[in-house]
Amino acid sequence: MLKQRIITAIILFVLFLAAVFTLPALGWIVLVSLMIWQGATEWARLSNMSAGLVIIYCIAALLMMLGTLWLDSRLLSQDQVLLFPHFFWYVASVILWVLVVPAWMIYGWQLQNRGMMGLLGWIVLIPTGLAMIDLRSTSPWLLLGVMFVVWLADTAAYFSGRKFGKHKLAPSISPGKTWEGVYGALVFVTLYVTIIGWGTGLIKSYPMFSAIIVISWFWVALSVLGDLFESAIKRQAGVKDSGTLLPGHGGLLDRIDALTSTLPFVALVLSLQLVPMLQKLS
Repeated sequence: MLKQRIITAIILFVLFLAAVFTLPALGWIVLVSLMIWQGATEWARLSNMSAGLVIIYCIAALLMMLGTLWLDSRLLSQDQVLLFPHFFWYVASVILWVLVVPAWMIYGWQLQNRGMMGLLGWIVLIPTGLAMIDLRSTSPWLLLGVMFVVWLADTAAYFSGRKFGKHKLAPSISPGKTWEGVYGALVFVTLYVTIIGWGTGLIKSYPMFSAIIVISWFWVALSVLGDLFESAIKRQAGVKDSGTLLPGHGGLLDRIDALTSTLPFVALVLSLQLVPMLQKLS
């Protein structure tokens, strides 16, 4: 299983790099749309929706995401960035991950209503898709850098947990995750950020670099939260994986769970920075 996971991960990484740096803007939107469709399909099945309702749910998710992109382009031409629909999607995502999900984990909520589960899935998936498009349009390296931190944390947590794991992180949700895995993720992400800071000279700016280290720890916490939340949804549905799309990894949601809780945060920050910039230009 480990060998299969590694082979699948390498293939996915190579294909992802090729897509990030070679696809035109429209091609990237099409790719992200396919990912959102697959993610929505898996989420709808976890929500116990019927086959017909799954298709309707996925179409609605795509229409909302693509409609948001279209409306964004219209508003951008009028310097009305505060009205950007994607801005509100990002705010909804932040509220979900900062307030709702932690309470969900603490109190062990069980949401059986398919309508509410569907709404929850849109708030998880649509901001993630929009963030992948927004961050890549800003810079492919920005998108790749943000995602790499999440991948590094996930990989470090997996191997640290396998090697040293003794104390369960959330046994009732995901028995395989341990505190030692989280500590391993924190150590490796801290080393990565330190190396980048040393290479760029940021390490000399002590207040700023210290803040970046703290932010990276917050980033690890968010990625772990995204992973745990998806595990909680799968446990509620009574399944081990969200799907069978990726050999050794399960479904698409099993691979992007930590991205759903992190990418919209960066995209929201970029949106907030865009407001004063456009106001100066207007």
